[in-house]
Amino acid sequence: MIFAQLFLMLIVILIAAEVFTNALEHLGEKLKISEGVTGSLFAAIGTALPETMVPLLAIFAGTANAHINEEIGVGAILGAPLMLATLSTCLMALAVLKKRGLHGHISPERTGLTRDLNFFLIAFSFSALALFVPHQQTAIRAGIGFILVLTYFVYIMLTLRASAHLVKEGHGTEAEGRMMLCRLGLPDHMLVILVQLGLGLGLLVAGAKGFIHGVEEASVLLGISPLLLSLLIIPIATELPEKVNSILWIRRHKDTLAFGNITGAMVFQGTLLPAIGIMLTPWEPRQEVLAGIVITILAALWVRIMVSRGQLKVWHLAVNGAMYVSYLVIVLS
Repeated sequence: MIFAQLFLMLIVILIAAEVFTNALEHLGEKLKISEGVTGSLFAAIGTALPETMVPLLAIFAGTANAHINEEIGVGAILGAPLMLATLSTCLMALAVLKKRGLHGHISPERTGLTRDLNFFLIAFSFSALALFVPHQQTAIRAGIGFILVLTYFVYIMLTLRASAHLVKEGHGTEAEGRMMLCRLGLPDHMLVILVQLGLGLGLLVAGAKGFIHGVEEASVLLGISPLLLSLLIIPIATELPEKVNSILWIRRHKDTLAFGNITGAMVFQGTLLPAIGIMLTPWEPRQEVLAGIVITILAALWVRIMVSRGQLKVWHLAVNGAMYVSYLVIVLS
C-alpha cells in the first residue's frame, strides 16, 4: 500500500511539474526577464518554499522532545543543499546522457551560474565555520546568521540587476508552446498565468506532502535515526520530486532554467535556513553533519571549477552523483 501511494504521488508530481514550468516560462516571457531570474529566483524559491517549512516546523512546533526537534531541523536544513549539489545535478546528467553522451556539453548562461555558485560557496562556508562556534557564544552566532541573511538579499539585488542586460544578449525567457489553461479557451492574460502557476505549485505541494508521508512510513520500518532521516530521506522526499522541473527543462535544452532552479534553491536554502539553525539549534560538528557540509561544498566547488574552465560536460555532473554515494558510505558504514 505504501509503495502504491508513493507511485501515485510521483505521478501527481510529474503532472504538477509540467503545469508549473509551463506557467513559469510564460510568466518570465510576459515580464521580459532573463532565464537566470526565472530559474534562480522564481522557480527556485517557488519550489523550495514548501520544503522550507519542514525544518521550521520541526524547530518551532515539533514534538515534545526538543532534542529530536533539533536533530530533524538541522538534518533538513543541511540535507537539502547536499541533495541539490550532488544527486539533483547528477539526475540532470542522466536525463540527457542518451542524447548528449558522456562528453556532451551542458550550456547554462555562465555569469548567472557562476554568481549562484559563488554566493552559495561563501554562505555555506560561513555555515561550516559556525559548527565550531560554541552554542554559548550567542553574539558570534547571531553575527554569522546576520551575514547569511544579508548575503541572500545582496544576491537577489545582483540577480535582478543582471536581468535586463542578459535579455538584450538573447537570454530572455521564452515559453515553449501555448499555456495549458489557454488550450482550454482561457485568454493569455497575467491573471490566467498566475492561476496556472498557483495550480501547479499547489499540486507540487500536495504531491510532495503525500510522498513525504509514504517515505516516513517506510523509514519507520528501516529504523533510521531522526538526524540521519532528516539528512537523507526528508530532502529526497521534499526537494527531489520538485526538481523534476530541472529535468524537464534540460531535456528541452533550456539549460539555464534547469541549473537556475537548482543553484538558486541552493543559495536560498544555503543562507536563510542555516541562519535559523545556527541561532536556534546546537549546530555541532557531528560526523553526519560535518561530512554532509564538506561534500556539499566540494560538489559545488567542482561544478564552479568546471564552469570557470569554460566547458561543463555531462560526465562532470556524474561526479557529483559519486560524491553523494560517498556520503552514503560514510554515514551508513
